[in-house]
Formats: sequence, C-alpha cells, structure tokens
Amino acid sequence: MPPFSPALLTDLYALTMAQAYVEEGLSGDAVFSLFVRRFPARRNYLLTCGLDDVLTFLETWRFDEAALRYLESLDQLSDRFLERLRELRFTGDVFAVPEGTPVFANEPILEVVAPIVEAQLVETFVMNQIHLQTVLASKAARIVEAAQGRQVVDFGLRRMHGTDAGLKAARAFYIAGVDATSNVAAGQAYGLRVAGTMGHSYIQAHEEEYEAFRAFVRRYPETVLLVDTYDTLAGVQNVIDLANTLGSEFRVSAVRLDSGDLLDLSIRTRRMLNEAGLERVGIFASSGLDEDSIARLVDAGAPINCFGVGS
Repeated sequence: MPPFSPALLTDLYALTMAQAYVEEGLSGDAVFSLFVRRFPARRNYLLTCGLDDVLTFLETWRFDEAALRYLESLDQLSDRFLERLRELRFTGDVFAVPEGTPVFANEPILEVVAPIVEAQLVETFVMNQIHLQTVLASKAARIVEAAQGRQVVDFGLRRMHGTDAGLKAARAFYIAGVDATSNVAAGQAYGLRVAGTMGHSYIQAHEEEYEAFRAFVRRYPETVLLVDTYDTLAGVQNVIDLANTLGSEFRVSAVRLDSGDLLDLSIRTRRMLNEAGLERVGIFASSGLDEDSIARLVDAGAPINCFGVGS
C-alpha cells in the first residue's frame, strides 16, 4: 500500500466545506448521527462493528506535514486554512452502542458531537469503518445463527476486497461469533484463534493421496484431512486405511468435504467412519457456503461438525 496521511481519508468536499465554515464564522457544535433508514427484505437487524477503529483514528487524528503539502498542491485551500488544519485535533464526543450490539432501522449506531469543522472532516472515515465492519459482522452473525452451535471458521481472506478489509473482517467475524480464522495476520493483530486444514495443492504434490495424508499426519497428527481432491469417498477410505495402519497413533480430528453434494457426502462419510470405529473423527465442510446453504444442511440433519466459510 502506498504511503498516505490518515487524515486525508476524507472527501474533498469535506475540506472545502470546512474552509467555508471557517470563513463564514460557523464554529458551533454539530451532531452527526449514523444510522440505517431501511433494511432489505431479508434483514431485520444489523450487528454493529468498527467502533474501535473509529476511536483510535479520532484519538490520533492530525494533518501532518505531508498531508498539508499535498493539500497545498491542490490550490483549493487557503494558506490560512491550512495553518488551521496544522493545529487541528479532535475535541468532540462520541456516543455509540457497543460493538456486537444488534440495531434496527432508524436507530443511531454512533453519534459525533463536535465543532462543525472537526465533525465534517471525520465524517467520511467514520461512515467507512462502521459501514464495512457492520456489514461483515451482520453477515457473519447470520451464518453463526444458521450453524446452530456448530463451529464456524473464517476462510475469507483470499476473497476480501484488499488486505485492510481482510484484516478487519476477521475481527468483525469474531465479534459476530465466528470461532476462528485462517488469517494469520488477524491472529497476531487481534489475538484471534487461528485454524486451518490443508489445500488440494498439497495432495496434488504427491503421487498418491494416501501418501500425502500419511506425510501430513506425520507432522500434524491432529489435523483435518481434505478428502475431495480426486474422489471424496475414496479419500475417506484412504483416511480409514491410514487409521488402520497407525492404530492408536491415529489422532486426525476431522475430514474436510469441499465439493459436491455436501448433504449426501456427509451422511455417507459419517457412515463409513462410524463403521470403521472412527466415531470421534468429525466432518468439516466448506465450498461456497453461506447462511442459506448452511441452514439447509443443518435442517436436513447433515452430520457436519464445523463449517469453513470463505465466500
């Protein structure tokens, strides 16, 4: 990401309006209230998120020298106003519901009460952070609800719109009840539990699927084995064969289904594992899952213990 000054995360018209306020002598407090007017037909609440980033931003908000030089180059702001920006700090108040709180239409999520210039200049960042993270947390809350107590793991980093969104999404998902993330950077940044299985590329790097399983288990004995690279049920049989070979040393925690008819495959997989005496081995499912597909699987009685969601 190229370097930039965080205070410039605003719209140009916020700066031109702020200058106009100053020139007109408008300096009183303003109240900026953030809320949602209408929900789509299938949404009746949102789960709030993003407040922590907003507060951190406001606590450190300032126009540094690089920002001021860039603004000067635009030839739209006076030297006098730029000097005003140099000294400007956020002095207002923020009122907000705690992160993870359900809110409804026309209910304030956050309000900024501050001198009008300050409130105007931070408006864009506040909206950006609360919007993105609330959307992500609300989607995740629907997925967690659909899972009905089964674990959910975030696999979303590679599909997120950029690294910033990918990082903040993992935190939003955690606030919504997601159990773990595959995002290692989010684990470091926020202290989240990280989790993962294995990829098809690892299986394909070996001559035989069974040998791939055996090699991986040698290093990670309690891993989740991905069984659908070639033929799902044949992959399950390879796991069973590996269990028979390793005996009491076999500690694989689950098998992962990542394609095909997840309901049918999970039922058949569960039957095969149980008949082999591997009742403790769970079933982990992924493959383009959302709240609707998870709800259908749960309602149909799919014997799935954990869902990996990345779409």
